Amino acid sequence: MTPPRIVIVHYWLVAMRGGERVLERLLRLYPGADIITHVYDPTAVSDFIASHRIRTTFIQDLPGARRHYQKYLPLMPRALEQMDLSEYDLVISSESGPSKGVIVRPDAFHLCYCHSPMRYLWDHYHQYRASAGPLARAAMSATFPALRQWDVTSAQGVDHIVANSHFIARRIRKSWGRSADVVHPPVDVAMFQKSQTIGDHYLWVGQMTPYKRADLVADAFTRLGLPLLMVGTGELARDIAKRAGPNIRIVERLDYAGLRQAYADCRALIFPAEEDFGIIPVEANAAGRPVIAFGRGGVRDSIVDQVTGLFFDRQETDALIDAVERFERWLPDFESDAAVANAERFAPENFDAGIVRIVSRALYRDPPQSEPVARLFEAAQ
Repeated sequence: MTPPRIVIVHYWLVAMRGGERVLERLLRLYPGADIITHVYDPTAVSDFIASHRIRTTFIQDLPGARRHYQKYLPLMPRALEQMDLSEYDLVISSESGPSKGVIVRPDAFHLCYCHSPMRYLWDHYHQYRASAGPLARAAMSATFPALRQWDVTSAQGVDHIVANSHFIARRIRKSWGRSADVVHPPVDVAMFQKSQTIGDHYLWVGQMTPYKRADLVADAFTRLGLPLLMVGTGELARDIAKRAGPNIRIVERLDYAGLRQAYADCRALIFPAEEDFGIIPVEANAAGRPVIAFGRGGVRDSIVDQVTGLFFDRQETDALIDAVERFERWLPDFESDAAVANAERFAPENFDAGIVRIVSRALYRDPPQSEPVARLFEAAQ
């Protein structure tokens, strides 16, 4: 018997971030799968991803695509539709940029794992447009209405959608008019351990881009005068360095061992962004440390307010300062074992079980007719 052919369509492969960690786990679930992506930089991804057969759309061959791939966004729907997927029985699209718009056989099964509908098309559109230059704003106004229409239309061709958080499931319903199951992304929580000694410093980790709100953290802690370690770099790095007081130490990056130690030693992680899910807070809990987080977005799935961390309700300096002061009063009630137990909900094997369960249930509702997909269905039972 010919084994089922499987392909995973991932938006672009130019870095190792949360989406690429999900891709790695999907490849471990389906080790024979091929990969399709718009742009591929083999030096920027793990050896495990690079070991698979990877096909690219025509975006790969356009000038400067590895660095400026997002400028080719209006061409990506056409690029996806030109990819021939007729050999595949199971198609899994990993969606954050355009990936779900591939054309599949009628008897193939298409599962979309959605990290987020494209933010720049939907609820973050006005933020992205405000920060763009005049030419980019004009291009967005001219092309994005058609891209939104394509985004909604292509979502209707997906057999089943899985969101990485309840926040993203709500965004999917608003943007695409589709319901979605929730399977949280895998976090390698076993790699983190508690420390016997806790420092007096707080910790912020991330890219210094506008929506991560490193500026808010720098301003609040400069006023508080409390020690803070900030780990990250990005387009706002110079501005953050200028506004940071002498109590704030900034490092561009730490190796993995250094980052794990930074989590374990900190008084608390500061997480001021509205994220789709947010792996960093889970890693901090896995290291036995609490999180002070802006209480919107995916963090409401991962942090338990007043058990494994505290929420604040406005992305404002005064609100964060108030949260830190409340945290100092609450800290004696914090139990590190509760944080570790909470993080274990997001272990990779739970992700695996969730995906297999949903594939099984979805195929059971609408049993496939092709023999290879039927064998996938039988294997999932």
